[in-house]
Amino acid sequence: MLKILILLLIIVPALEIGVLILSGSTIGVLWTILLVIVTGVLGAWLAKKEGLQTIRLAQLQLQQGQIPSGVLLDGLCILVGGVVLLTPGFITDAIGFFLLLPNTRAIAKAFLQKIFNQMVQSGSIIFINRR
Repeated sequence: MLKILILLLIIVPALEIGVLILSGSTIGVLWTILLVIVTGVLGAWLAKKEGLQTIRLAQLQLQQGQIPSGVLLDGLCILVGGVVLLTPGFITDAIGFFLLLPNTRAIAKAFLQKIFNQMVQSGSIIFINRR
């Protein structure tokens, strides 16, 4: 898993540079910069909106005595989506919006849930109930 992360930290920025250069030569440098700024501002607004909504839902579920497990995965996706949207570039923006929009975030949540279930079954993660 660590090797994949390191590989992504090398490949994604290189791809971003290539896409930004291509975009700058296609639509112009000024439009490229403006587009990067607009997606950053829009992404920050969306991350705040979705994050606050998720916090409210988690609080409501806790008040009703429920464990907000699905909401925690939502929060994780929103956090990662917001962070990658702060990174200038179109590839990271696409990933960020994918994680922030509720309909597409459901796909990421299902994938994360599958990974967590596999880790629990393999014993990589152990839950301790202290009741």
